[in-house]
Amino acid sequence: MTDAETTTHGASERTALAVEETGTLVARITENVERVIIGQRDAIEHIVIALLARGHLLLEDVPGVGKTMLARSIARSVDCSFSRVQFTPDLLPSDVTGVNVFNQKTREFEFQPGPVFGNVVLGDEINRAPPKTQSALLEAMEESQVTVDGTTHPLPNPFTVIATQNDVELSRTYELPVAEIDRFMKKLHLGYPDEADETELLDRVANRHPIETLEPVASTEDVLRARETVGAVAVSEPIRSYVSQLATYTRNHAELGVSPRGSIALVRASQARAVLDGRDYVVPDDVQTEVPSVWAHRIRPETGSETGRGIVQAALGDVAVE
Repeated sequence: MTDAETTTHGASERTALAVEETGTLVARITENVERVIIGQRDAIEHIVIALLARGHLLLEDVPGVGKTMLARSIARSVDCSFSRVQFTPDLLPSDVTGVNVFNQKTREFEFQPGPVFGNVVLGDEINRAPPKTQSALLEAMEESQVTVDGTTHPLPNPFTVIATQNDVELSRTYELPVAEIDRFMKKLHLGYPDEADETELLDRVANRHPIETLEPVASTEDVLRARETVGAVAVSEPIRSYVSQLATYTRNHAELGVSPRGSIALVRASQARAVLDGRDYVVPDDVQTEVPSVWAHRIRPETGSETGRGIVQAALGDVAVE
């Protein structure tokens, strides 16, 4: 797709961006976030890919490496509604989704939306809340809607969850349910910055934090049009077969392999990666670049010595590209 094309989204028509325009949009967002986050260009691109591929993202690492700041910077770079949920042990599901409140004047119950009603929702330290509260996001992440007291409420479009969790203090946190893990398109680890990046970071925050002056460089409509562009990227039968064979490999070599939802997520992420590289069709390199961040967290190895990432790498080595 080299020219803009008209696509239907719900009841209205939306004109997709050209591939080149989408690449420029991604570069603009990435460079804007890099005003705040130093040395994490690959991670920033992964988040933007998840955003354009209609996915959600989980950031896991030790405290203080910039997980929350990265999520906030992405949200600030797009002129859309942003909300934050600080997950705590006493947080209730209704604190996330919303609740019906009785209006004394009208003598009727009115729905008060929770913080999940945003274009970009930051779920901070999601593993500090019990499973019942974590599960409040399941319907939202899968169907872009929430159901409260039997009534379904649609969420804004676009809708993306960026969740963070610490991988320390495990005795004080709750493990995310497998069903919820599977709903995150990508899982990333940031790691510590190198000495040069950390020195530059300290210089930038010496006066005031750069996020305070960060301005949007893209609109909600830009994101929606770019999503149409990504969705129109061609995925040939050999590519689809390659993804299916990789998925089968994980199912045959792990206690829990990749689900069909995971295969769909990989295809969508590969479409977005193709657009970033200026193409309107997916090639095997796109799949191979995206598969570690899309699949590793979904796999449950059979032995403690194996890892999900290790099984993914083995699959890439054993499954031939046709």
